[in-house]
Amino acid sequence: MLARAGLASRREAEAWIRAGRLTINGTVAELGARVAPRDQVRLDGRLVRALAAVAGVRAFVCHRSPGEPLRTPALPAADPGAETPRAALLERLPRRAGRRFIAVSPMPRVDGGLELVTSDGELAMRLQRAVHALASEFGVRVRGELHAGQLEGIRGGALDSGARLTVERCEAAGGEAANRWYTLGVRGASGKEVRQLFERQGALVSRVLRTQLGPVRLERSLARGQFRELTQEEARALLPDYPATGEG
Repeated sequence: MLARAGLASRREAEAWIRAGRLTINGTVAELGARVAPRDQVRLDGRLVRALAAVAGVRAFVCHRSPGEPLRTPALPAADPGAETPRAALLERLPRRAGRRFIAVSPMPRVDGGLELVTSDGELAMRLQRAVHALASEFGVRVRGELHAGQLEGIRGGALDSGARLTVERCEAAGGEAANRWYTLGVRGASGKEVRQLFERQGALVSRVLRTQLGPVRLERSLARGQFRELTQEEARALLPDYPATGEG
């Protein structure tokens, strides 16, 4: 319940329980205790509201700009005259959907594109396991045009670790001046692995953007810095046993 409410990870919640910080209807909670909808759960005496029980959003599709942090980094003491920075992407999501959002297979900060985030800790774990088998699409910007040997090497899918990605396609996608874009269709790859895949072939990569993750596509209508709710149809395509409503 605590993880689904976006208050903590399962590990953090277990630490709270072991420390005796949680009570259920006035009784100190124990590991494995179950919570009914009408039970009163308190953390350090403060009532915990079961946000996950509220019908509504549990996951979002975000369009992150390259270089934009998911969370605001810790900064030294603020300069009174300094301009207040814009809230980071995850901090702009609706508070009603949770207090702690988790990014599923996040892109490296230098890159960007589609990010899938949720305040449901259990859902995040299940999605993280699922993405390893999903087909994804990336746009990769490189300096200059890749020759046939480089494209063949990329399609081979070899990584520095000796692992091999399943590359379904790598196609030229236009460009301007000295920059060229390539569309990569690959299964179960992270943004870091995609960059490595190109750099192993001598490509000078300047940008990697994820444009699709499984059935979820980054639409042109979703501008950078914006987000939308993950639809029930998309959630069920990612996880066939996903519930038909935002509850449970």
